[in-house]
Amino acid sequence: MGLYFKQLLSGRDFATDDMIARQMRNFCYLVGYTETGEAVVIDPAYNVDDLIQIAGEDGMTLVGALATHYHPDHIGGSMMGHQLIGIAELLNQVQIPIHVQAAEAEFVTKVSGVGGDDLVIHDGSSTLDVGNIPIELIHCPGHTPGSQTFLVDGHFLGGDTLFIDGCGRTDLPGGDPSELYTTLTNRLAHVPDDAVLFPGHLYSAEPCQSMGDTRKYNMVFAPKTAEQWLMMFGQN
Repeated sequence: MGLYFKQLLSGRDFATDDMIARQMRNFCYLVGYTETGEAVVIDPAYNVDDLIQIAGEDGMTLVGALATHYHPDHIGGSMMGHQLIGIAELLNQVQIPIHVQAAEAEFVTKVSGVGGDDLVIHDGSSTLDVGNIPIELIHCPGHTPGSQTFLVDGHFLGGDTLFIDGCGRTDLPGGDPSELYTTLTNRLAHVPDDAVLFPGHLYSAEPCQSMGDTRKYNMVFAPKTAEQWLMMFGQN
């Protein structure tokens, strides 16, 4: 009751004139409580003015931002010679806390220039309340050391940890296939099958899918042991 939830595709729903946004196909999310008009934005990048406007048109005011991980297509910063808009520009518009994992804080600052009192550091899994809406922050190392996912009222926001088809890369700095296996099989085990997965990118035909179907059809859940999993990454 009172949940505000909006899935926004970069290059289509916002940042429509940004060719990089169109190619990267990032999802940004707005989550909040309609009774108080409070909302948080998850992974704001490419055009923060659009995101603030969309929330405002829905009668919502941003009171925080959550980063799934530090990569520039999720929080802004330099990527492949391009400077992407993100949390630094967001803070120029609204003074709100940016919620990150402790293992990610240093990287967030290096990539975006945002640090100090602007960051709220979470050391492991925790819960953040937005109005009467609890958001569970789940520390999910693997894609990056401080990746985090979010579970809110049957909505599971997987960031780049878990897609409908496949999972996040582990060959980038800080990636760890062993940690990602533990994340998928252990740290996310309590996410129910009837929760709906909303990923960090549109890398599949559909923008969302139940966790039950994802566990059934996504190849990353096929290995039954860590050894089988690591063989997928050419390790044994």
